[in-house]
Amino acid sequence: MENFYSLMQGFELALSLHNIFYMILGVLLGIVVGVLPGLGGPNGVAILLPLTFGMDPTSAIILLSSIYWGALFGGAITSILFNIPGEAWSVATTFDGYPMAQQGRAGEALTAAFTSSFIGAICGVLLITLVAPLVAKFALRFGPAEFFAVYLLTFCSFIGMGRENRAKIGVALCIGFLLAAVGMDTISGDMRMTFGSSELMRGFDFLVVVIGLFGVSEILLTVEEGLEFKGKKAGIQLSVVLKTWMEMPKHFATLIRSCVVGMWMGVTPGGAIAASFMGYGLARRFSRRGKNFGKGEIEGVLAPETAAHAAGTSALLPMLALGIPGSATAAVLLGGLMIWGLQPGPLLFVEQKEFVWGLIASMYLGNFAGLVIVLLTVPLFAAVMRIPFGMVAPLILMVCAIGAYTISNSIFDIWLMLVFGVIGYVMKKLNYPLAPLVLALVLGDRAEEAFRMAMLGSGGNISVFVSNGLVGTLIVLAFVLLFWGPVSDLLARLRGRTVPAE
Repeated sequence: MENFYSLMQGFELALSLHNIFYMILGVLLGIVVGVLPGLGGPNGVAILLPLTFGMDPTSAIILLSSIYWGALFGGAITSILFNIPGEAWSVATTFDGYPMAQQGRAGEALTAAFTSSFIGAICGVLLITLVAPLVAKFALRFGPAEFFAVYLLTFCSFIGMGRENRAKIGVALCIGFLLAAVGMDTISGDMRMTFGSSELMRGFDFLVVVIGLFGVSEILLTVEEGLEFKGKKAGIQLSVVLKTWMEMPKHFATLIRSCVVGMWMGVTPGGAIAASFMGYGLARRFSRRGKNFGKGEIEGVLAPETAAHAAGTSALLPMLALGIPGSATAAVLLGGLMIWGLQPGPLLFVEQKEFVWGLIASMYLGNFAGLVIVLLTVPLFAAVMRIPFGMVAPLILMVCAIGAYTISNSIFDIWLMLVFGVIGYVMKKLNYPLAPLVLALVLGDRAEEAFRMAMLGSGGNISVFVSNGLVGTLIVLAFVLLFWGPVSDLLARLRGRTVPAE
C-alpha cells in the first residue's frame, strides 16, 4: 500500500505540464533515433545527455528515458518496411515483419509490433513497481558463471529449437563466434586476428555488420529481381489497427511467454538482443504455425518485440536498485544520475523517494505516449512503401552508409558494411540463416569473457558451472534445449516408421 501511495505521488509529479512536454519530445526524438540505422538508443541518449545538465534530475531522466522508449518503438519501423534493423534488438522482427510488408500487410505488422512493444514494456514496468526489492536481491547472485550459463542457454535454444538445417545453424554460429573474437582480448590485452591492422583492433561493430548483412544484402537481392518493391501498395486504415488488436488475444500465450523471457533476460541481465531471439525461437517452436515462420506470421513479430521491450525496460531495475546497469542505455543513464548527484542503489529508494517513483510513473506514461504517437504516424511510415524501389534504394544505401560512418566516424566501416552486404547476399542465396551469426557476434565475446572469468576465479576448476543450484539449473536446461530438437525429430521419424507397419 505504501508503494501504491508513492506511485500516485510519482504520477502527480510526472503529469506536470513541463514533464509531459519533455516526455512527448523525448518519444519523438527516440523514434527518429530508432529509425536511423547506426545511431541507436544508447548513442541517442548519450548525445543528448549534456543538454540535460541544467535541468532538474526528474525532468532530465524523464526526457532521456522517453528517448529510450521512442527508440524501442522506432527500431521496428525500418525492420518491417526495409528489412534494415534500426536497433540491434529489432533483427528478429525482420524475419516475419518484412515478409508481411512485402505481402501488403505493412500496417498490420507495424500495429502488431508497436502494440506488443507496449505490452512488453508495461510488463517490465510492473515488474519494477511490484517486485523491485526481491528481483534486485536475486540479481546480486549472478557472477561470471551464471552469466555464461545464460549465454549458453541462448545458444543451445537457438540450435536445438531451430527449424532450419542444424548444420547450417552451427556453421553460422561459428562464423559469428569467429567475428566476435577479432580485436583486443579483454582478459589478456592481446590482439587477435587483426593482421597488423589498427582498424581491426576494436573488432567488428555489431551495427556495421547488421546493416550490411540485412540492409545491403536485401538491396542486392531486390536489384537482382529487377528493382521490384513488393510492398509498394501497402496502406493502412483505422480498421487495420482495430482488426489487429482483435486478433491479438489469440496469441495470448505467445505474449505472456515472451514477456517472461524478456523480463528474465532484462534483470539477469541477458539483454534485449538475446531476449528477442529467444522469444522468437520459442514462439516458432510452440506455435501451431511454426513451419510458416519467416514467411509473414504475425506471431513472428509479436514475440521478439514483446521480449525485447520487456527486457529493455526490466534492465533499468538493477540500475536503480543496485547501481548495476543492465544495458548500454542503462549505463548512460547511470552516468547521468551520478552527474546529477544521485547515487543509484538501495538507498536511492529511501533518500530520493520522490525521484524514483516519479521516474517509474513516467515509464507508464512514456510508453503509453509512445504507443499513441507511433500509431498516429503509422500511415506516414506505411506510405513510404508506395515509393518505387528504384528511387528508394540509393536513399537507403546512403542512410546505411551514414549510419555505418557515424558509429566510429570511420570510412573503413563503410567498406566493412559493403563486404558484409555481399556476405549476407551469398548466405541468403545458399539458404544459410543470418540470425545465428548475428547472435554469436553479439554475445560471443561476452560469453567468452564470462567463461574465462569464471575459470580464473575457480582456479581452472570446471565444477564452478555446477557449484550452486542456480548455475547448475541453467546449464542443465541449456543442454535439454540443445538436444530437444534432435530427439523430437528422431521420435517423429520412429513414429512415422511404425505407423505404416501397424
